[in-house]
Amino acid sequence: MGNNVPQDLRYTKSHEWVKLESDGNCSIGITDHAQEMLGDIVFVDLPAVDTKVGEKECGSIESVKAASDIYSPIAGTIVEINTKLESSPNLVNSDPYGDGWLFKVKPDKADDINKLMSASEYKNLEEE
Repeated sequence: MGNNVPQDLRYTKSHEWVKLESDGNCSIGITDHAQEMLGDIVFVDLPAVDTKVGEKECGSIESVKAASDIYSPIAGTIVEINTKLESSPNLVNSDPYGDGWLFKVKPDKADDINKLMSASEYKNLEEE
């Protein structure tokens, strides 16, 4: 079980993380636990910049074991995608909270991030 749960992020039950950046946008990725469950990631399909995202899937991650949908935990507009993942999708495995981020969203509502789980709440979910 991945014990790597940074305190400064917010989390979802579907194992995404959200980081509120200083410019008000939110970086989004999958957790250490999620990348561990997926195994070696071979392809990441990300939404296009300027795409509106919210409650439905907006991309996918494929590993040698499975394919999994990506959801945006925050409703808003994609302002940036991690283009490094096109040639190096394994960054999601090696650095899920750093170079392996997926995309950035300009949130429709700034306080939406507060509805997500804290690190301790997410750790409790992981342990269940």
